[in-house]
Amino acid sequence: MATRTRKSAPERKSEIIVAALRLAAEIGPDRLTTEALAREVGISQAGIFRHFPTKADIWDAVAEHIGKMLREKAAANKNIAGLPVDQLRKFVCGHLGFLETTPAIPAILFSRELHASNDKLRAFFAGLIASRQRHFAKLIQAEIDAGRFKAGLSADDAAYLILALIQGLAMRWSLNARSFDLVEEGRRLLELQLAGFAVTA
Repeated sequence: MATRTRKSAPERKSEIIVAALRLAAEIGPDRLTTEALAREVGISQAGIFRHFPTKADIWDAVAEHIGKMLREKAAANKNIAGLPVDQLRKFVCGHLGFLETTPAIPAILFSRELHASNDKLRAFFAGLIASRQRHFAKLIQAEIDAGRFKAGLSADDAAYLILALIQGLAMRWSLNARSFDLVEEGRRLLELQLAGFAVTA
């Protein structure tokens, strides 16, 4: 009989967080139980609660993990070259690529039950969306100032439209069992949106 390797507390916590993300993508966050999580990790439920006293603590740790991944991705893309509109394209497509490789995020984002019972998780996603909106608005305003986007365009409103495009597309992708290329469809729809912002000759 094989002996099980004892893992350190940080290793085990990380394993639980990754398993929670995987299961949230497979069965949905609202159906995720500590029993299913324990089976996935290969420990007892008591073992889960030794690391995370409540289920809310698990979701808080998942949110922190997602935030860390997004910060690392943002840092890697910090010095994207090109016009602001090109930076916007790269950022949106990069974000959609991240969602494609981390499909639990749309499931968590659209989980009404989870948000209703976890203020911290809801605040995390609200803060994330606000941060994205500010970044998009800054790039759009730069295009307005350069005369490439319409002078009467509101950078804030345009940024919200792009966020709505991302969120709506992520929901459609999730509801359609991830049956299409999220990045390619996002690129196509984004170009339609940007064409509406642009100054016509």
